[in-house]
Amino acid sequence: MARILFLTSISLLAATPAFAMHISEGILPFSWALLWSLAVVPFLALGVKRLNVLAREDLSLKPLVGLLAAVVFIISCMPIPVPTAGTCSHPCGTGVAAILVGPLVSVVIAAVALLIQALFLAHGGLSTLGANTFSMGVVGSLAGWLAFRGVRGMGGSLAVSGFIAGMLADWGTYAATSLILASGIRGDAPLLPLFFQVVLAFIPTQLPLGILEGVITAGMVTLLYRKRPDLLVKMRVITEKELPTHA
Repeated sequence: MARILFLTSISLLAATPAFAMHISEGILPFSWALLWSLAVVPFLALGVKRLNVLAREDLSLKPLVGLLAAVVFIISCMPIPVPTAGTCSHPCGTGVAAILVGPLVSVVIAAVALLIQALFLAHGGLSTLGANTFSMGVVGSLAGWLAFRGVRGMGGSLAVSGFIAGMLADWGTYAATSLILASGIRGDAPLLPLFFQVVLAFIPTQLPLGILEGVITAGMVTLLYRKRPDLLVKMRVITEKELPTHA
């Protein structure tokens, strides 16, 4: 844990100026910011409840959650500005978090990472914390988790399942972000045309970033399989029958 805090502190001190990271402060009207804040509350409540249940079953879970929060924080602090969208592209990290600890706990992890970024790095904002948590935490986590479970259920390997999960978690996050932005700023304009315009603004950066995040997620899952397969069994990512023969 001390190492995690040290690395997080280094990343804070070395941070570059903000580039309207996530949906920035003031982009959404108050009514829409409030709506997304209220929408994310049930997921956060369920996530905290799930975290407490898992922590009672296994005391080693909280250090893992702390590590994943640091991973999500660092991964999502790599902005590529998209000026026409009023925000920026970046990897998310919620795909691997959802795979390891489930989508509900991953929502809590994303909320903590986004809150720290809003408070100390001016990435995103407090008024848009609900919207950013909904897109990255709720939609990203669910998309990654469902994709991973779906591909594994069809016989896909850990690497292939992790790749698709990471990629769809990233793309799902930005589809939700596009919808949130379009809904909040459209005024009297039709929703769908503006939604597609925002999506198109993200494509040049987010298309390759989604593929990159898929590679990162697959790499992390397969590395754990080689080094700590017992952890994957404990988190119900694999069964004991799937343990490598040398374990």
